[in-house]
Amino acid sequence: MSVGTSSAPGAQDAGSPPAASRPPGDLADLGIDPDMLPDGLVVADEQGRVVCFNAAAERITAVRARDALGQRLEKALPLEDLEGRRWWQLTDPYGGLAIRVGQPERNLLLPGGREVLVSARYVRTRPTGPVRRLVVTLRDTEARRRTERSHAELIATVAHELRSPLTSVKGFTATLLAKWERFTDDQKRLMLETVDADADRVTRLIAELLDISRIDSGRLEVRRQPVDIGAAVGRHIQAYVAAGQPADRFLLRVQQPLPDLWADPDKIDQVLSNLLENAVRHGEGTVTIDVTATASPREGEDIGTSVTVSDEGPGIPEESMNRVFTRFWRGSKRGGTGLGLYIVKGIVEAHGGTITVGRAPGAGAEFRFTLPVAAPAYLA
Repeated sequence: MSVGTSSAPGAQDAGSPPAASRPPGDLADLGIDPDMLPDGLVVADEQGRVVCFNAAAERITAVRARDALGQRLEKALPLEDLEGRRWWQLTDPYGGLAIRVGQPERNLLLPGGREVLVSARYVRTRPTGPVRRLVVTLRDTEARRRTERSHAELIATVAHELRSPLTSVKGFTATLLAKWERFTDDQKRLMLETVDADADRVTRLIAELLDISRIDSGRLEVRRQPVDIGAAVGRHIQAYVAAGQPADRFLLRVQQPLPDLWADPDKIDQVLSNLLENAVRHGEGTVTIDVTATASPREGEDIGTSVTVSDEGPGIPEESMNRVFTRFWRGSKRGGTGLGLYIVKGIVEAHGGTITVGRAPGAGAEFRFTLPVAAPAYLA
């Protein structure tokens, strides 16, 4: 591969585009302007002099292209590793082993201590020949920092949520062990019921953390079985009524006939639990659940199943709609980890489905998820 075709460093024919934006080699053949690339691109020739320095490289390094072109690479791009060692002297791209093909991406420092992600590719005309072009890509670390901040916030949130139930469990068990004989049976039962409830809360938090990890890594497993989605919704409503919610607060409408749905029943229960809990806790008035047949979100399938959960509360502000399924979104009312809807979206998408949020006819919030039938091939 040939990357770079300039003649003397800094030379430019009359009427030709500026050297900073002249596509080197293969890029020119493809009609690609390096200034249009989102990442910084720096190319050095066989003498180690810069022949391409695109606009993104200018932005990331704060070095002007006209100052870098024609300069030795180590002068135009004076990078150091995190231990303060000169990077180009340390790696010696033009010397050393002739079988090297480049450098993997790593954090390096620009003058002033600014971090940048750098990777390099050594271009040779033959496998063990001399380096003809050194292609360096530069990326800002802001995206990685956002990811790291998100992970740190996740850890802090879960740690905070775990502290309260664990403190309660520890306090009650220590008290019971130290003063068992002093309490009546009713007092012991109350304390043990509190410990049991807090243990369930810890279990749910750990399950959420595992779900987040699997969703982020793309390893969320879906074990498909026949699911009666109408019956599943009915079970959740019965649980709320048994817990003290008035039966007339819920309206379940199931359109018949429904297609046979193959999905993971435990994960679908998790989706329904989150959506109904949001409607009961944050909404007002009647919680309406519509289960209908609809067009499948999966290409090649004609029909799918849709579940819509709506309430008559204040709804979700328009400006917050695009953040509902992000981590830590809690709306106007605080409480909880803010991970539930993020997990719901991950589960629905793992099934090949889609989920949306909008405004219900009664002005409340409306969540709608659609699942493909996803029947096994032998039933087709």
